[in-house]
Formats: sequence, structure tokens, C-alpha cells
Amino acid sequence: MTYKQSIWKLRIEQALMFPFVLAGKFYGRFSPAPTKHNLFLFFPSADIGGAPQVNADITRCISDGRPLIIFSKKPRNNKFRELFKIEGIEVLDLHPYIDRKIFHFVNFFYRGVLASWINRSENPVVFGGESLFFYKVIPHLDRKVSCVELCHLDTWFPYTIGFIERIDHRIFSTLKLKEAVVALYQKNHIRRELYDRLHFIENAIDIPDYSNVTNRELEVVFIGRGSPQKRVHLAVAIARKMQEKGAPVHFSFVGDVENMISPADFPYCRFYGNVRDEDNLESIYRQSDVLLMTSLNEGLPVVVMKMMAYGKVVLSTAINAIPDYITHLRNGLLMQETEEDAIVEEGVRLLDMLLENPGLRISMGAKSRKIAMQKFSRDIFCREYRPFFIKR
Repeated sequence: MTYKQSIWKLRIEQALMFPFVLAGKFYGRFSPAPTKHNLFLFFPSADIGGAPQVNADITRCISDGRPLIIFSKKPRNNKFRELFKIEGIEVLDLHPYIDRKIFHFVNFFYRGVLASWINRSENPVVFGGESLFFYKVIPHLDRKVSCVELCHLDTWFPYTIGFIERIDHRIFSTLKLKEAVVALYQKNHIRRELYDRLHFIENAIDIPDYSNVTNRELEVVFIGRGSPQKRVHLAVAIARKMQEKGAPVHFSFVGDVENMISPADFPYCRFYGNVRDEDNLESIYRQSDVLLMTSLNEGLPVVVMKMMAYGKVVLSTAINAIPDYITHLRNGLLMQETEEDAIVEEGVRLLDMLLENPGLRISMGAKSRKIAMQKFSRDIFCREYRPFFIKR
């Protein structure tokens, strides 16, 4: 969708929903918000995933501003909900009301209610962390309201281009994403001053202590949601081929992958399911040798950052921002093939190479850890994010 098409689509949508939004604004005017805020954080849910983790990290950075979190999407597991239990933070979970297609007019109504509350706040800032509802609300906000967006993937770019006049700052978690938006702006002849609203900030993690682990077999772990984009079926296909060869490699899977495969079909693998306890998850990271990623698309997953910080080898498809951080044969391994059968064969070949060259695993892991220590500091992360929220 082009920029002009997006603008027209947005105008038509606003005209159709106008009565419901107006009713919400009227209600919001005479029914004030239960608590006062000037920072409003729109998040979809607290499901397990890299984006919710980053949303929680940002929330902690600005917790002294006492923001209001607005959840808008029905969670699939809500396993990261504990991350948002931060002192001084209020949460408004609207998903039971607005994430019901059959009663979508209620969604329109709440857009008006929230717009009314936000517009009446002092120096308000609205932030969207991969939240569709954020885009639905911001057309109804006064121009005094500062709107900040965070993007991890390019999936929504054709849609969100219609809102760029109203978004004051667009933050991208990878440099490649920012470059993709610049190319999109050029293609659509976007006026030059809007380019100044584009920013790149890397995500953050806690840098763990380093310890060398000696495993009897090469321990390979897949960590991810059971969603189509993760292509877990390719990871288990690699595991099957290594098993058939009798190679000294053991595979583990973390996440709800049973949504995509049947764990019973792979008795030679270990399936942890969703690991909620952070200490248990950190132990899995530490005891592994290789992170295997077979995704179709990614930003820069937090799990990649963590495994780099632990000094582990990342073996991944060469997609999106991954090659910006993983250089093949220097600090990790990249699968360049694009056809699924070829990806499996390449993954097997690269694991064989690690088995034949144990020193390569150590040297590549050490280089990854050094990069992680330089780029993923929490102090840098908070220092770069806070000016968008906390005005001095």
C-alpha cells in the first residue's frame, strides 16, 4: 500500500467510526481516568517473546515517570506478565472489551475514551510497542501529544506509513529496519523533514558472567514461539538427520513448539515447553553450545543477544538483522540457503563442521560475547530511551 492509499484508507475509517469515537470522548470527559498519568504505554499483551521483553525493559527505564500500561490483545499465555509488575506502574488491561471482533464498535468507543483522558493530561507522551491499538488511537489525539513508536519487524510498514505525519519519533531496534524505512520513504516521495524522526536504538540485556562449559555431546538449543515464522519443523528436521547419522549432538527445544510439531515424534530431543522461571532459562542458555534459529524473518531476537553474551555459537538463517550481528565463520554461522530442504542440509553441514573443529566454537563464542558487551548494555539502553519520555 502506498502512502497516499494509506492516507485515504485512514480517512475513510475515521469517518465510519466517528459516532462511536465521539461517544467515547464524551464519556471520557465526564468520567475521568481512575489514576493520573502523562506517560501512556500501549502494548499488545504480556506473552512470551522478545518484543514484550523489550517493552518491559523500557518500562523499567522510565518507571519513575509512573506510566500507565494499556494491554489491548488477548494473551496466548501471558507468561511474561510478572515482568510488568514494577513499583509505581499502573496497568489497564482492555483486551476483554476491545479484542472481540463481533463487538468491534466497543473498540471504537474506547479509542475515544482513551483519547479524551490522554488529551487532558499534562505534557502527555504516548508510546506504541508493536501495538496495533496504538495506531488506532493516535489519530484522535491532540497535536500537543507526543507519539513515539517502536518497530522490531517490517511486517507493518505498508500499514503504518499512513500514520507517519502523526508519529513524532519512530524507533527501530535494528539498523536494517531503519534503512528499510528510509527506502520506503524515498519510494513514496515523503517530505524530507520526516526522515529526522527516525531513530535506531539497540535492545539491552543483562551481561552474564562467562564460564566455559564442556559437554559430552554438542548441545544445540532452539528457543522460540510455536509460530509459523519460526519454522520449528526445519530445526527438528536438522535434529533428525543428525540423529540418523549417529552424530554426537543433542537437541533441546524451549517454547510452545507443540503447536507446530508433535514432540512424541522426536524422542531423541528434549522439549522444555514454555520456561517461565528465569533462573531455569538462564541455566539452559549457560549449558548449551549452539543456538539454532531457522526463522523466516526476525528483528534481532533477545535470545540471540543473550546467547552471544554467554559466548555461545549462533547458527541462524541469514535473515533481516541477523547478519548485522553474526558474521559467518567469525562469530557465528549463517545459513544462506532459502529453500527449506537446502536449509536443512546446510544446517547439518555446519553442525558437522563444529564437531570437527571444537576450537572454532570457542573462538566464535568469545567474539560474540565481546560484541554483546559493547552493544547491549542496559545503561546505554536507558540513556537513549529516556529523553523520548522524561523531559528535563
